[in-house]
Amino acid sequence: MKLTGAQALIKSLETQGVEVMFGLPGGAILPVYDPILDSSIRHVLVRHEQGAGHMAEGYAMVTGRAGVAMVTSGPGATNVVTPLSNAYMDSTPLVVITGQVATSAIGSDAFQECDITGVTMGITKHNWLVKRAEDIPRTVAAAFHVATTGRPGPVLVDLPKDVSNAEMDWYWPTSEADLDLPGYHPRTEGDPAAIAEAVELMLAAERPVLYVGGGVLKARAAGALLELAERTGFPVVTTLMARGAFPDSHPLCLGMPGMHGNYTAVTAMQRADLLVSLGARFDDRVTGRVSAFAPSAKVIHVDIDPAEIGKVRVPEVGIVGDCQRVVERLVAGLEAAGLAHDAAAVRTDTGAKARPGSRAADRPARDAWWAQLRAWQQEFPLHYEDGAGDTLKPQMVVEALRDLSSPDTVVVAGVGQHQMWASQYWRFEHPYTWVNSGGAGTMGFAVPAAIGAKVGRPEKTVWAIDGDGCFQMTAQELVTAAAERIPVKVAILNNAYLGMVRQWQEMFYAERYSEVYLSPDLPDYVKWAEAMGCVGFRADSPEEVGPAIEKANAIDDRPVVVDFRTDAFEKVFPMVPAGGSNDDIVVHPAQSPNRPAR
Repeated sequence: MKLTGAQALIKSLETQGVEVMFGLPGGAILPVYDPILDSSIRHVLVRHEQGAGHMAEGYAMVTGRAGVAMVTSGPGATNVVTPLSNAYMDSTPLVVITGQVATSAIGSDAFQECDITGVTMGITKHNWLVKRAEDIPRTVAAAFHVATTGRPGPVLVDLPKDVSNAEMDWYWPTSEADLDLPGYHPRTEGDPAAIAEAVELMLAAERPVLYVGGGVLKARAAGALLELAERTGFPVVTTLMARGAFPDSHPLCLGMPGMHGNYTAVTAMQRADLLVSLGARFDDRVTGRVSAFAPSAKVIHVDIDPAEIGKVRVPEVGIVGDCQRVVERLVAGLEAAGLAHDAAAVRTDTGAKARPGSRAADRPARDAWWAQLRAWQQEFPLHYEDGAGDTLKPQMVVEALRDLSSPDTVVVAGVGQHQMWASQYWRFEHPYTWVNSGGAGTMGFAVPAAIGAKVGRPEKTVWAIDGDGCFQMTAQELVTAAAERIPVKVAILNNAYLGMVRQWQEMFYAERYSEVYLSPDLPDYVKWAEAMGCVGFRADSPEEVGPAIEKANAIDDRPVVVDFRTDAFEKVFPMVPAGGSNDDIVVHPAQSPNRPAR
């Protein structure tokens, strides 16, 4: 069967099982847009190419499938660089297709030419410049394979216009060997000797912590994690990228660690004698000053990416492998050591009971450790002061959104104070209900990512919790949502500032507020929402919050934007100062007099 390169690309995407793509046409990619008219693939027309990339990220993060974006050459391609970088940092599988000038014009500074494979070499797992139409099916198959296997991540396929127009004989690669990927062999199983050594360390630990990162979600390992936690009775911390991997309501859950983690999660890691790191990369926002991080802890580090083992902290046991498979083998090793499953004990601090006479029966008691953890939880819970009069606290808005939403609501955040409050005050009970930009910290992420998440999980309610600064960067994508009938809901925590920057200037720059004021009334968010085809509400006082949320929840045929006018000078606590030790954690001023001496 003869096809043009453009037809072969669309047929390849269909064969790969792609159901939706996000994009914006232009000259170099135009040949590919013609066969879309005859395709089963839904195309979502964005208003800016950055939006296409973030939508594909949101789609991928809630479905586990690769998100697909397609843009044209030159500025179209460079506009998708930010989502590629974001996806690379957060290990999100993306396949981005860019148009390119004709092969004969490459290198001539032709109109809208850009060496996008060179630009994105450091922020993609791999990229391809396709030079022959007959290479398209194999390249597309390889792109999806690389994006979704091993450590997931973004890939890019650059397609010159003459290649799109050329003819080829259709085929589809039938095996992995046909993909021409020499040297790409992700390790998934984990070394049995290292797993056995890890089991021994786990049995001997007195102050253990399960340090859970986003890799657990990428590996679909939430069920295996729950089994491991309940069998061992180890406390669990879930990083910003792992929220939802372990239920917040579970008695073993300590919540989020890190720069704005809660006191107990941060301090538990500092005082631990064993950290079992599962799919986490010892990010600087979690460790604080590395030399002072968890000084007494031995480390078991499980990661699919061998480059992560020892990159920041040298572990006593490093295990390269898929988190789900490795955790299942750890559970099997603990069971073989005598740590049997006991339905009456698994949801307690003690975990499963050991068989008498087994190696597990000799493991140390952890009553003192759990007593200390419970004491910290009681003394230093998350805290904020109730507003005086009509002052609207952002934390209260998040709590109201949480309480008036179903537990399986998908929450999408931008970056900044609102992101931290969302992670702190929402209770995540299910995996894949939290979408945010972690490693890159990309402002403007929330609105397009929420649209992509809603496309991926249309049966779910999707709330974007955004800041006024973030919202202004990509709000035009609500036009996309309105035109495409994608009924996302957006809560703007409008404090009229670039809030996180203002917080740092207040705390570390002697209240010298340089270029952070945005104005609460410019723009008028309700009118802006209405102009984009959305419903707009505004809440100024605590009494208006609940009714505004209920009205928003009742609307399911259009996007909704709610402008919550929040306290301009509220800060995120706890906080570990940048470059400081986690021992220097700053709690809310109302709790400071009771902070224990170090």
